[in-house]
Order: sequence, then structure tokens, then C-alpha cells
Amino acid sequence: MSLVVNIYYTGKDGSARKFAEEMVSSGIVDRVRAEECNERYEYFFPMEDEETVMLMDKWKNQEALDLHHKSEMMQEIANLRNKYELKMRVERFTEFEEK
Repeated sequence: MSLVVNIYYTGKDGSARKFAEEMVSSGIVDRVRAEECNERYEYFFPMEDEETVMLMDKWKNQEALDLHHKSEMMQEIANLRNKYELKMRVERFTEFEEK
């Protein structure tokens, strides 16, 4: 049972897209993807809202997500979010497999 977290970052004057670009160029995205239980970490850009970026973040289980939240990367991500003055909205889903 995986956890899927959609995070919507919203800013002004293209700051959300700049945030996502810096997350990639700084190597943070690659480091998150390399974490043992990360199953997906990918940005999407809504067509109707140019000031928002959505991150789809997928983890093997709650324990993996909790470990990620305690990592040093979380402070780096928070610093970038503050740098670009972004607001966040979070949706969380549990993925079930049919047997």
C-alpha cells in the first residue's frame, strides 16, 4: 500500500516554476528519488494556472514518508519554498491494490 501526496506550490510571477527548476538543478530532486522507499517524485504544471506547480510524491509506506520528513533535505526544500514565497496545499491518498 503506497502513499501518494500531491503538493500544490503557488506563487507569483513564475516563482513556483522557478522553485521546481531550482529543485531539479540543485540536485535535491535526484536525492529524493534516490531514497530507498521513494516511488515517484515528479512535477506537473496545470494548464489553467500558470502560477502553480504540482508535485506528485509517492512513498512505499508511512514510515518511509516520516523518514523523508526528518531528513536534512526537508530544510533545504523549506528554504527554497521561503525563497520563492510559495503557498502550499497538500492532498494525500492511499493507493490500494486489488487482489
